[in-house]
Amino acid sequence: MAHFVLFGSFIALMAIGTPIAFCLGISSLATVLYLGLPPIVVFQQLNSGINVFAMMAIPFFIFAGDLMVRGGIALRLIRFAAGLVGHLRGGLGQVNIVASTLFGGISGSAVADASAVGGLMIPQMAKRGYDRDYAVNVTVNAAIIALLIPPSHNMILYSIAAGGNVSVADLFTAGVVPGLLLALSLMVTAWWVAKRRGYPSEPFPGFGKLGFYLLSSIPGLLLIAIIFGGVRSGVFTATESSCIAVLYALLVAVLVYRELDWSGFVEATLGAVRTTAMVLLVIGAAASFGWLMAYLQVQQSTIALIRSVSEDPIMVLLLINIVLLFLGTFMDMAPMIIICTPVLLPVVKAFGIDPVHFGVVMILNAGIGLNTPPVGTVLFVGCAVGGISIREAMRTIWPFFGASVFVLLLVTYVPALSLWLPAMFR
Repeated sequence: MAHFVLFGSFIALMAIGTPIAFCLGISSLATVLYLGLPPIVVFQQLNSGINVFAMMAIPFFIFAGDLMVRGGIALRLIRFAAGLVGHLRGGLGQVNIVASTLFGGISGSAVADASAVGGLMIPQMAKRGYDRDYAVNVTVNAAIIALLIPPSHNMILYSIAAGGNVSVADLFTAGVVPGLLLALSLMVTAWWVAKRRGYPSEPFPGFGKLGFYLLSSIPGLLLIAIIFGGVRSGVFTATESSCIAVLYALLVAVLVYRELDWSGFVEATLGAVRTTAMVLLVIGAAASFGWLMAYLQVQQSTIALIRSVSEDPIMVLLLINIVLLFLGTFMDMAPMIIICTPVLLPVVKAFGIDPVHFGVVMILNAGIGLNTPPVGTVLFVGCAVGGISIREAMRTIWPFFGASVFVLLLVTYVPALSLWLPAMFR
């Protein structure tokens, strides 16, 4: 009966549109009261869920992303991407994807990516004759690349949810190849759709201008190397790298590009504080929910249920992918990682699946969920920036959604795509 109280109240609250943090917190409180436990347990677990030193990386990476948007770094990355791939069919769509890949390697946030790159690219694409649904779909699907390539703070969340037993450095490295593979898959899809719709390409600016664009974007691109190289080599931790990212972004924006003034700094700070507060509230509430699942032995029940269906790892991974894709339609990314990791990680370990590999699969699943209503955060941001309805975007999102699912299946069943790079650096 306690299982029904926990999951039933959670689903009921979500069905009536309650914010996800309150769904998690209220359902946890209701279950604790039903079990006769002290209500303060919920607060204790919420506090312990966010009182983790490694969690400090999240607000700092969010802050660094805001500083980069307001400090001119994102604009220069887009200009470099335009010179590099703008001459391909559907040029601005290709620019959008490459720019999202480059910016994602700095911000680590899909929402920041969709907002920053989309805010610059979608109006330009509309002016050049691209349909807004195409511009939005390219933007929101390319934004999830940021979740795979370092410094993805969702990988830090996964490591914390896994009990701190999965290396953040290995996760950062494992996401590089799948992230680039997703970018390539989306570029092919964007080219195919652009060819069918007759979208133009942009003139090649020449190698001289391309070199100049590269040179002007190097200060921003160096941050990728600093974060990845520092964490991978062990010079600093992921948390320390997030602080370095903030300082570096501030120095570049103020001293090199000279585009960040005091009002921009204040706006970036307030934006980071608001985003961090929302994210940490969700994480804390999800920690209470996750503790109750462990208390009720949901993990053991899940392993037994999956073993009763199949003992084949291929089938188990397929079932898990289907479940995660379904959960992603109504659950945001942070709570999904915090809740599902403690449940599913013991399952995949029981079938001999590497936790680092499963982390990439989990994050890609959750990322695809950010573009699927009714809780599609990145899709909502893209539609708001593009000025179209969710329905308009969903009518033509399927080629891009299919490309993302194709990469998900490829990464799921070819573990070497995730694991060979971490193995090489060990």
